[in-house]
Amino acid sequence: MNLDKDLRALQEMRNAVEAAYEAQQKLKHYSQEQIDKIVAAMASAGAAAARRLAEDAVAETGMGVVADKEIKNLLATRDLYQYIANMKTAGVIRRDEERKVLEIAEPMGVIAALIPTTNPTSTAMYKAIIAIKSRNTIVISPHPRAVKCTTDAARIVAEAAVEAGAPEGIVQVLQTVHMAATNELMRHPKVSMILATGGSAMVKAAYQSGTPALGVGPGNVPVFVERTADIPKAVSCIIAGKTFDNGTICASEQAVIADEPIADQVMAELQYQGGYFLSPEEIDKVSAVVIRPNGAVNPAVVGQPATRVAEMAGIQVPADTKVLVAPLDGVGPQYPLSREKLSPVLAFYTAPDWRAACERCIELIEFGGVGHSMGIHSRDEKVIMAFAMEKPVFRILVNTPTTHGAVGVTTGLAPALTLGCGTWGGSATSDNVSPLNLINIKRVAYGIREPALPTDCGQASADIESIVRAVLAQLNSR
Repeated sequence: MNLDKDLRALQEMRNAVEAAYEAQQKLKHYSQEQIDKIVAAMASAGAAAARRLAEDAVAETGMGVVADKEIKNLLATRDLYQYIANMKTAGVIRRDEERKVLEIAEPMGVIAALIPTTNPTSTAMYKAIIAIKSRNTIVISPHPRAVKCTTDAARIVAEAAVEAGAPEGIVQVLQTVHMAATNELMRHPKVSMILATGGSAMVKAAYQSGTPALGVGPGNVPVFVERTADIPKAVSCIIAGKTFDNGTICASEQAVIADEPIADQVMAELQYQGGYFLSPEEIDKVSAVVIRPNGAVNPAVVGQPATRVAEMAGIQVPADTKVLVAPLDGVGPQYPLSREKLSPVLAFYTAPDWRAACERCIELIEFGGVGHSMGIHSRDEKVIMAFAMEKPVFRILVNTPTTHGAVGVTTGLAPALTLGCGTWGGSATSDNVSPLNLINIKRVAYGIREPALPTDCGQASADIESIVRAVLAQLNSR
């Protein structure tokens, strides 16, 4: 243990929280117009630096694809801004004239933001922008392997904010990253909310801190290719989603379930588009490299291309291989590749019909992705809706890459890099987290009827009994 570093990290964290708190005391009085001007400047500056930040992130972390990280940076700035530009987050945000209720947005305060190494620049800018849009300030805790690029991303949007009229100190970044400091950050009395994006242990720690938290759960995203699907398009979507940034987004496809009548066509199309089907012996080798004995993903494979994963496993694959495909017979600890893999490795199953595919998807989701996402490729609306009604996830992505669809690139979902998994996945929200998740709502309610007097209670009870009898009579007549 380095005591000097521990103390330095703790003091830095405390200073950052104090600075953010002082800035928030000013920011909370800003009007919607002032806030929108600031957020527009932040998004513009972040988008302008998207390419450079992507290059820096890949160079520092050693994972992912520059072009894809650029897209994520643009999602976190340009696309996010377009979605939230007209969102009301200050003053009166809603009026119910009939019930005479006004809703007034109030900020939460200081937000603690935990940033993953997989999306170190995009997540930092996204969280800073949604925090400021809701008149909160933010203290960012980078991943130890991505301090430089995360700091740079935060600096860019912070400087743009100040130039647009924001008070100094609204975006703070911890430079001395230390577990003790991060844990105390989450428990600091002047931190009002935690935005936790990262590994399960870290998200669990956020929820156990005693501070309100919005976190994500792991994704183990299954994708069903149903017999009515456009097979080339479906496979193209799966490959695009799985290879995007080398599989670092938790919404990326983890397993394909092919409807038996078209399974051979799906397999052939996967091979044609760059999939390499592993033999049983190769599955064992890849499993040993990708998944550790405790069931966790090996960090060394995260965000690496398929050819690199194959090389690490000691197997030879064609140079143009995009995805390693592992045909599996079951789900569970004895099938390591049925877990989330965060790399271009896919499990592959066949199912005799959509009902069996439904059961397989639920197995996979319950093995490690409850509440997150799943995909389906189909032109049968009845099957699509049956899947939507039955699955324990909060994002059903239809005829689109699950990676791009879940974060809002190819769908109408809110652009987000923090995807709530609801109570099913241990999360406080099932939303794609937006500024609306970071506001408190004050309600002003006008009287619209007189209170019942004690002498009126008997009549009120009789009225209720009359209504109940009428409803029961109506039900019995059906």
